[in-house]
Amino acid sequence: MFGQVVIGPPGSGKTTYCKAMQEFLTALGRKCAIINLDPANDTLPYMCDVDISTLITLSDVMENLKLGPNGGLIYCMEYLEKNFDWLQHELAKVEGHYVLFDCPGQVELYTHHNSVKNIFGKLTKMDYRLAAVHLVDSFYCCEPSKFISVLLTSLSTMLQIELPHVNVLSKADLIEQYGKLTFNLDFFTDVLDMSYLLEHLQDDPFFSKFKKMNKALVGVIEDYSLVCFVALNIKDRESMLRVMQSVDKANGYVFGDLEERNIQTLMSCAVGAEFEYEKIKNIREKYMDTGPEEEDIEAQLKNLL
Repeated sequence: MFGQVVIGPPGSGKTTYCKAMQEFLTALGRKCAIINLDPANDTLPYMCDVDISTLITLSDVMENLKLGPNGGLIYCMEYLEKNFDWLQHELAKVEGHYVLFDCPGQVELYTHHNSVKNIFGKLTKMDYRLAAVHLVDSFYCCEPSKFISVLLTSLSTMLQIELPHVNVLSKADLIEQYGKLTFNLDFFTDVLDMSYLLEHLQDDPFFSKFKKMNKALVGVIEDYSLVCFVALNIKDRESMLRVMQSVDKANGYVFGDLEERNIQTLMSCAVGAEFEYEKIKNIREKYMDTGPEEEDIEAQLKNLL
């Protein structure tokens, strides 16, 4: 069975993504099921097939154990890990479906706590072919310091979760709501030369006194060279398709026999045959303010494609 574990910070759009992706996949003919693993999510916009609230809820934990929201979520995930047989039994009801796991929005669960990692590991042993879809609000591209913190969080999550990983810049239609980006969008999606970002960071009076630390943090990101992003607007079909293709390549779905496909599609996916501009052109053209010079460059690129 194939699926996605949808993770990310609070407010990054995980639940909205699950609803939109379920509708998108269903329209393509895939049988899709949503598994809600967020014990704090009591207002679901979709009909979930398995809901953790039937096992445990955050409100009950906070009330009975006198824990805060962060401690309560950690307890809930530890409880789910110890009662994994419950999840295993519930998943048997959706056998043969493509599954979307809607996960909690607490960063610590994915960066250094082991319960979620262990749950995903047990699912993998059950022959679930999973890819982690890590959503990050595109708002963080507006400032160098925020983007570097997102890169570090994404890198830490990738190393901790140990699953095929697709990082997504969500809400891309609002990417310039807080001001024009310092660099082109492909700089942020492909995480290009970080030295340019570091220069802008050093210009900030607050961060200038941390030059050595900033350089070391950027060095860690560049040394691993693992993080890149796919821009997403869930209201745009082509944007959803691009994310779906990235996830299908990550979890191996594209190489299976569950859907009809031709050899050309398989080979194109295997080698990643796609112009870089194609990956971001929709977001740039529809939701970003481009100057006359940039428009001329884009027009020339279109003629070449």
